[in-house]
Amino acid sequence: MWVLRRHASKNGRRTAACGIATRCFRRRQHPPSAARKAGGGVDERTTSLPSLDGLNRQHRPGSDKSPAPALWELRSRPIDEILQKRKGLRRKLLENPALRPLRVAVLGGTTTNELADLLELLLLADGFRPEFRQSDYNRFYEDATVDVGTLVDFKPDLVYLHTHFLNVSRYPSPGFTEDDLQARVSDELQRFKGMWESIQQNLHCPVIQNNFEHPPFPAMGNLDSTASGGHTRFVQELNLAFAKCAAADRRLLVHDVNSLSARMGHARWFDWERWYAYKILTTPEASFELASSLASLIGATLGRAKKCLILDLDNTLWGGVIGDDGVGKLQIGKETPLGEAYTAFQRYCLSLRERGVLLAVCSKNDPEIAKSGFEHPDSILKLSHFSSFQASWDPKPEGIAKIASELNLGMDSFVFVDDNPAERAIVRGQLPMVSVPEVGSEVAAFPGLIQAGRYFEMVALSQEDLARAEAYTANSARTALQSKFKDYGEYLDSLQMVAEVAPFKPVYLERITQLINKSNQFNLTTRRYTLAEIEEIANDHRFVPIYGRLSDVFGDNGLVSVIIGRLEEAALQLDLWVMSCRVLKRQMEFAMLDMLVVAAKAAGASKITGRYSRTPKNGMVADHYRSMGFQLVSAPDDLDHSTWELDLSTYSPKTAHIRIL
Repeated sequence: MWVLRRHASKNGRRTAACGIATRCFRRRQHPPSAARKAGGGVDERTTSLPSLDGLNRQHRPGSDKSPAPALWELRSRPIDEILQKRKGLRRKLLENPALRPLRVAVLGGTTTNELADLLELLLLADGFRPEFRQSDYNRFYEDATVDVGTLVDFKPDLVYLHTHFLNVSRYPSPGFTEDDLQARVSDELQRFKGMWESIQQNLHCPVIQNNFEHPPFPAMGNLDSTASGGHTRFVQELNLAFAKCAAADRRLLVHDVNSLSARMGHARWFDWERWYAYKILTTPEASFELASSLASLIGATLGRAKKCLILDLDNTLWGGVIGDDGVGKLQIGKETPLGEAYTAFQRYCLSLRERGVLLAVCSKNDPEIAKSGFEHPDSILKLSHFSSFQASWDPKPEGIAKIASELNLGMDSFVFVDDNPAERAIVRGQLPMVSVPEVGSEVAAFPGLIQAGRYFEMVALSQEDLARAEAYTANSARTALQSKFKDYGEYLDSLQMVAEVAPFKPVYLERITQLINKSNQFNLTTRRYTLAEIEEIANDHRFVPIYGRLSDVFGDNGLVSVIIGRLEEAALQLDLWVMSCRVLKRQMEFAMLDMLVVAAKAAGASKITGRYSRTPKNGMVADHYRSMGFQLVSAPDDLDHSTWELDLSTYSPKTAHIRIL
């Protein structure tokens, strides 16, 4: 039996209400007959779970005219407040007209109502309108394999397997040898691989799988982590096996519950009273951490991760005020505890840059004085590590706006860190799309607080990620070169650009999916695809999918553009056209169209049809099809949702400044 939860209109109606059991209700008496079946298991049809609606009636807040919370703000709220105000929060979040539909199947080894309710809030705050289908308690294996047909009908965008250490069925015994242990690990792994394969074969969508917490009561004590018969050792081996499977299968994502539980500690993670009463294993606080981590992972698969960390300087990247104290008196380095803390924070920022997060500076300072701080011999960060540097006496929202313009990124791409609470409040008030964590003034806590916000979650690491920061640095060099030319065409020729435009290749499918889901501005339809869908398109003769890479004298920009066309009789219908803003105004779109026309003709098409659907972020391409020679064929009074057509019989190549391989 499945529980279907639909998120309907703004009045909060739904087809099935789900309750949450919280610590607030522990003293409430539940008749044994209502709580348990004759066989001793929980019967979710009859168990009396306290409802959130009831909780709201008991703690009804006054009239609240505040806006819906941003995702970072929701994550920072106490769990008690979230539970008490959940109904009102949900109602406000549903008012967002731009919510993107998302179907999530949750297959649980525990009761999943609480987790789904919290996950709903977090996904709503991240711009999704989720619809959940939950399995009955502990039916995760059957519903993933034997009864998968119900999931097929639901057509989920992803499946989440919410299992925990009690769902492991093949724990070793104390006398096991190493061979016995590995055999048991292999058996348990095969059970889970059977579920993953069934889901992927029948549903063609990503699978998110929990790894496992360490057992909280190891019978062998410390030996439990090393002995062949230890349950802790078994979980370690199984978690490692899961990690290897995920590394080899791009459609399998591991939700690192082991690390989550370790950071919180088992005393705050497990709630045995709730387990025996409701089959909910975690505390409300831990359930929220689970939901928050899971929401970040889901968001990352769909392009919601942040792209740039904007940093203040004084008392943020170093101790002291550079304009007053000078370079020599800055607190940084290992000579003092405070200086070492600033060094550690700089090292953390650099580690983010090395995996693809851009760094920028926004500081109230004289520009040259501000830059001199990075000449300190103990500064880990150097000027070359920053993709944008804004130092002036202007308000910081203006500086952030300049960074956004320089990097061609939307405001929702940024995280702003400043030790000054007044500056944080100003940026929050004027730029609500920018995430501003409440970091306080203790630099030693900065990395943990930023990490807790889960702003930079990722599901894969591509070569483009590793080279992204350097690519933006090269863009600054391109801009400097452009200033030396009066003729823009001569500037483009000086770049000596070379493009590779070709049909999808397996090696690029992960990056193609990433680019599609991250691109918001140069995106004609804002359609999103999962990796599984891209893999199907790449092997379907009904589609004409191409990618484009661009390099020049300053380096390789990587894979920067994707077009997906679908053959419909004599027309090639464009389902998607995206391009990275890093290569705007370089005429890469001409190279893409020229090669698309060649591919369309080879496939038997006589025309190309494209649609433009306006969103709050893609206004820059409203006139794209007209500029490329397409003719408007839809009603001229609705250009926000327009259809355009290109006659291939009269098309002439447009590329002038790029050599196409």
